Amino acid sequence: MAGKGKYLFGPVPSRRLGLSLGVDITPLKTCTQNCIYCQLGVTGVQTVERKPYVPIEAVISELKEKVTAGLRADYITLSGSGEPTLNSEMGRLIDVIKEITTIPVAVLTNGTLLTDPAVRADCAKADVVLPSLDAGDEETFRKINCPHKDINFPAFVEGLCKFRAQYTGQIWLEVFFCEGINTSDEQIEKMRVLIERIRPDKVQLNTAVRPVADKSVICVGPARLRAIAERLGPNARVVADFSKLDRAPNVKATTEDVLQMLRRRPCSLNDVCNGLGVHLNEALKYLAHLEATGLIESQPAGGTVFFKAK
Repeated sequence: MAGKGKYLFGPVPSRRLGLSLGVDITPLKTCTQNCIYCQLGVTGVQTVERKPYVPIEAVISELKEKVTAGLRADYITLSGSGEPTLNSEMGRLIDVIKEITTIPVAVLTNGTLLTDPAVRADCAKADVVLPSLDAGDEETFRKINCPHKDINFPAFVEGLCKFRAQYTGQIWLEVFFCEGINTSDEQIEKMRVLIERIRPDKVQLNTAVRPVADKSVICVGPARLRAIAERLGPNARVVADFSKLDRAPNVKATTEDVLQMLRRRPCSLNDVCNGLGVHLNEALKYLAHLEATGLIESQPAGGTVFFKAK
């Protein structure tokens, strides 16, 4: 049986999904891309091979235990440490989730494998799919997303279009902006044309507000992002900072819960408090202990201190 917190993390606060229970179905940093803005650092294994990367029965066992204990979340999200569509058991996992709970399923993906009909079929089982589009052409795609050699930009875009044609659920397209790389008028216009082809329900603009893989990445300011959103169409908006959730007062957290949360992404003190439903002083105690034992480190970004697992 899987150890505590091995495949699940959270629920954690998400600026896009509210309170999200993350489900890890690929090993850490196993991805089809090596994005310069990745919160997890440089990709460890870059691949396009689909296979059962983790024992899916162990994931299901953890999920059932969590649901039985009274899971409270807005979404169960396939995301976390790598690209979830790489796992060939993803479709079956979504089927099981639908059997054991009414909480909607989200898939957080870079979208590169939607060229594969099997991946499109698996993703179509989810309630909302959140792919990415960070470039308007091949050159910028390679500069910002650093994809696997077998991935090309026209096919990637075509995969997104084909998925839209067959999928009746929600598509929330994230566009991640890095100043000086994909923020030119030319790039924005190219992306606007592609977005019209893809026809997502929402276009959500993001930027580097947390520590990222490439320290040279520059955050785009809020006023500039709002101006870009206006150019990208009526469905585009800047992803707002996470607001405090109304959490159940009897939620108990442990140092291990905090560590598992930080292993998936860097978090601020407020993120820890909101995500785990703990008081400020309690969160500070956990963070201080983890930092003193060398399991986590702190790093400033955009005027906020973020904590991340080593």
